[in-house]
Amino acid sequence: MTDSPSARAAQVAHLRRAELAKGDPVALPLTMASMFHLPGDPAGYAQYGRFSNPTWDALEKLLSHLEGAPALGFPSGMAASAAVFFALLKAGDRILLPSDGYYTTRVLTERFLTRLGVTYDTRPTSTFLDGGFDGYRLVFVETPANPSLDICDISAVASAAHAAGALVVADNTTMTPYGQRPLDLGADIVVAADTKAPNGHSDVLFGHVASRDAEVMAAVSDWRKLAGGIPGPFEAWLVHRGLETLHVRFERMCDTAEAIAPRLVAHKAVRAVRFPGLADDPSHNLARVQMERFGFLIGLTLGSQEQAERFIDGCALIQPATSFGGVHTTAERRARWGDAVDPGFVRLSVGCEPTEELWAAIEDSLNRSA
Repeated sequence: MTDSPSARAAQVAHLRRAELAKGDPVALPLTMASMFHLPGDPAGYAQYGRFSNPTWDALEKLLSHLEGAPALGFPSGMAASAAVFFALLKAGDRILLPSDGYYTTRVLTERFLTRLGVTYDTRPTSTFLDGGFDGYRLVFVETPANPSLDICDISAVASAAHAAGALVVADNTTMTPYGQRPLDLGADIVVAADTKAPNGHSDVLFGHVASRDAEVMAAVSDWRKLAGGIPGPFEAWLVHRGLETLHVRFERMCDTAEAIAPRLVAHKAVRAVRFPGLADDPSHNLARVQMERFGFLIGLTLGSQEQAERFIDGCALIQPATSFGGVHTTAERRARWGDAVDPGFVRLSVGCEPTEELWAAIEDSLNRSA
């Protein structure tokens, strides 16, 4: 079977089959246990709930299948990023972060890593290659960036960063393994918030780290075990369940986003639209090469903060909420969190609603908000 998104998706629901004995449940059982029956030598057996759990193991096998690399689960996307930082960095290291990516990564670095002797710089995603990577221990990219939706060339960044001796970490939250494969493009490590589209139902926090570097994964695994940054088995079970339908949901969401984006461009109430799938988007040509799909996030700018709020609150098929990637279409005005965007900028996360019904609701709300 070829290593395409469809081929990987076809195998997702059948990964457990080889392990099943006659009469075993087809659905993944939920193992709620902090201790295990352990007489005699404990080597090779489940030992304690901070070390491992059968439900985690099944989820990590599925994530590894999708990433094409060993994967480790964490209780949130930020827990995954933090594990990479704290497991791999030491005093005197210097790191590079996107200035327009998810703000919490920068806040974590400023408040905690700098106290441990780690220094950092930031750059815009669209010009991330400018200035080179000499002197950096770790280079962190987020592409498409959240919320700007700017893109950087992962392969070019990886090549230049490796030549300078740096590790490359790619936050792939906005795309999932079906939309983009950073490890195949040269990144050393992938982090992602499975809270978003992988789980897809807005009812659990989760994250993961994936890498083909055995030393990296050993360090991150040890940090997780010793620091206790472990996922709960119920959360792992929910994400496993969500991943079984991710391909279907992701395709629907991306298809609808591609249909809606040009209609937003044409609407008189919309001042600007960012979506990598638009032929005139600054990121379009690179997105066509680097990404499997153009994603389900659309950035649109309305005339004012008030107009943006009226549009979001007045749309019957938009859930006003932070986060993205769920079955509900959601939207929020990102300037309220301090992102460097226009006050009227709206991050629209396209969900699984029928396309034409969703557009009709969006159009109606745009008309009334103007």
